[in-house]
Amino acid sequence: MLFGRKQKNPIKIADKKITSWTYATCGYCSTGCAIEIGKNENDEVVGTRGVGGADVNRGKLCVKGIFEHELFDAAGRGDTPLMREQTNQDFKKTSWDDALDHTASEIKRIQEKYGRDSFAIVSTGQIFTEEFYTLGKLTRGLIGTNNYDGNTTLCMASAVSGYKRSFGLDGPPGCYEDFSHTDCLMAWGSNLPEQHPIIYWRMKEAKEQRDFPLIVIDPRVTMLAQFADIHLAVNPGTDVVLQNALMHVIFDEGLEDKAYIKANTKGIKALREEVAKYDPTTAYKICGIDEDTIRNVARLYANAGTAMNIWTMGINQSTHGSDGVVGLNNLSLITGNIGKPGGTSLSITGQCNAMGTREWSSCSGLPGYRYLENADERQEIADFWGIEESFFPKKRGMAQTDIFPAIETGEIKGLWLVATNPMTSMANTPRIRKILDKLEFLVVQDAYVDMECVEYAHTFLPAAVWAEKEGVMTNTERRVNMIRKVTEPVGESKSDFDIFNELATRFNSEKKIVFPETPAGAFEEMRELSKGRLLDISGMSHELIEKSRGIQWPYTEEQLANGEAPPKGGKRLYTEPATFSFADGLAKLIPLPFIDNNERPDAAFPFWLNSGRLVEHFHTRTRTGKVGNNNKYSPIPFMEISPDAAKELGIEHQSYVRCVSRRGDAVVMAMLTHRVAKDAVFIPFHFFDCVNRLTLGLLDPHSRQPAFKQGAIRIEKIEDQEAAARMNKEMRTY
Repeated sequence: MLFGRKQKNPIKIADKKITSWTYATCGYCSTGCAIEIGKNENDEVVGTRGVGGADVNRGKLCVKGIFEHELFDAAGRGDTPLMREQTNQDFKKTSWDDALDHTASEIKRIQEKYGRDSFAIVSTGQIFTEEFYTLGKLTRGLIGTNNYDGNTTLCMASAVSGYKRSFGLDGPPGCYEDFSHTDCLMAWGSNLPEQHPIIYWRMKEAKEQRDFPLIVIDPRVTMLAQFADIHLAVNPGTDVVLQNALMHVIFDEGLEDKAYIKANTKGIKALREEVAKYDPTTAYKICGIDEDTIRNVARLYANAGTAMNIWTMGINQSTHGSDGVVGLNNLSLITGNIGKPGGTSLSITGQCNAMGTREWSSCSGLPGYRYLENADERQEIADFWGIEESFFPKKRGMAQTDIFPAIETGEIKGLWLVATNPMTSMANTPRIRKILDKLEFLVVQDAYVDMECVEYAHTFLPAAVWAEKEGVMTNTERRVNMIRKVTEPVGESKSDFDIFNELATRFNSEKKIVFPETPAGAFEEMRELSKGRLLDISGMSHELIEKSRGIQWPYTEEQLANGEAPPKGGKRLYTEPATFSFADGLAKLIPLPFIDNNERPDAAFPFWLNSGRLVEHFHTRTRTGKVGNNNKYSPIPFMEISPDAAKELGIEHQSYVRCVSRRGDAVVMAMLTHRVAKDAVFIPFHFFDCVNRLTLGLLDPHSRQPAFKQGAIRIEKIEDQEAAARMNKEMRTY
């Protein structure tokens, strides 16, 4: 196939001689792109392509998805179980039976000696929903520890908490189709072109057709901010102040939807009283957005026929993350922008199946958005699983960000990490390193044996990666989609589903709980437990999901029986007459006082530190760092810094510098750009021993999510550039 002018620089795409294609869903971000994976006549995986008939991506893929097939042959895969008594010893290869027997024995030993909750489990947003359900069943029904969480606490906990506080249950109420109906879009701390490129394409296509105003709220001039009609460069950590000021103007000028507020919400009086304190003049002195701009944006938003808020980590990863989500929900509710085309409050989820862990893992509750605090819901699951209700705790245990300090203080003695890498992803890396070293027993279950946490492990369980196994995932807009098995796991590695099932036999000798032998069997249990719930998936099956190229929940057994085909898109929650998930059916309008508890720049540490994603990499680079066509764009960590600030410090473009905080230091390459303010820098979070050596990670009081975005550093010039380059290369590349 030829592209370009025939006589000049034609580009020929190699014919990979693909003979078969297998349906799957991309395993990186939460967009949920449907893809097909190609194999040649030698049964080798050689290509990936988007699925044209899928509503989410309509044939398109980003740079990560295009090269995702290269994961199967990537370096560093774990292919056999490993064990050792002490972390200063070498690992020895072992059998699965010995590894799982030893793991179960250590869990039981620790629980018998120190108590049931002295062993903790931290999972992921990367495995399949049937695997999450099975892990939850094992943890809640057999192991019994209440200190069980997912790494989604680092990215989506504030969205979960905010949705629960406002609407009663978790679950994004909107969908991608809302871009095609909205008359105004506000994007808060969200850089779609780099974070979620295909969602950005959906939004951009809709904007080209309808030219609605795009308002971006972000301290940094991101790529999305460059394309915006209005960019509000808000001071870090002050989003709640800006939200209150916008509501102040809406109420002051009578722009609220009084009929919707009366019919669907409660708490309007207290909200009015709180936002009355945040007139635009007062707010400007805190959030840095001038009063005329605040009034203009409030009018644009409130006077639009429909308006939507979207956000990503810029809101969530804050000491006010949960409040920030509630503030966006407040804005949507007072203007009647929930549950209708183009009107929504839509969190853009981080990991490919963060929604799956929220729905079915039992981390923060019980399957299907059930609460541990609800006795009837505890009894319902106990009866379904065949155990005593009294075995369940009466409230949620520690979040991930509380589990690690509990190891530090000796409250927790053992830990099981499943497809998560806190050595890179958690704030304050030096502290995490010391914490992991204190564990009596650490078992790491991962596809990659060179993942940084394995250094501290006593047992390593090699897991299959992505399409070496089978199951479903749920994307940002609640669309459940299918991943079919493409190839066998590497070496002796097993699917997470099989590992959970086999470990369960070590705790289930009396077979009091039945564990389905296949992911399809687990999905059947999930279908049954979903009936009548907000996330009803009782009309779905693996086959129908694949045939439909993904199905949004709710899709019920009744809809299936009545012959209703799953809609291609546009499924929304809380459509009018809105029935929210509280007992009275009303959403809560919640007043949000601003508490300024951020670490701020000062004379010793004069720069704001911000972090975020790059389009070519994913999270801790465990995968993309090994894919040459991704890694070549950003093989080493760098820092965006203002040319004016660099000049004052004597720093040259592409020279190495040392960043220093009150926690530690990191060496990065300085990239001069006007995308950041003079008193701020931006460092991607993907690199080991880099930005999280600097971060403080103060926790949101509601969600327990860390504030990765607000911290203070100083920058030091390095004289020996060659030594810095060598160190950078040795520490950061695979």
